[in-house]
Amino acid sequence: MPDLDYETNKTDSGYNTYQHGCRFCSDNTLVIDYKNPQLLRHFITERGKIVSHRNTRTCVKHQRAIATAIKRARTLALMPFTAIGK
Repeated sequence: MPDLDYETNKTDSGYNTYQHGCRFCSDNTLVIDYKNPQLLRHFITERGKIVSHRNTRTCVKHQRAIATAIKRARTLALMPFTAIGK
């Protein structure tokens, strides 16, 4: 088993390791809130679609909370419904 450098998530050979688990389950200080669009922007695509939990590596419980928060932020005009441009 290769030695891991936990600060950079790299093995001895230089490859990044795969992080398992939800970032909200592992870090209790992160709060999903519709008033924080900077956090929610990581979970939508450039075109404004909500990214699935398989791609964001969040658990189903937190993915539902993220989707609800994004929809509330869109309703209050904190986030766009669609992509801006053309």
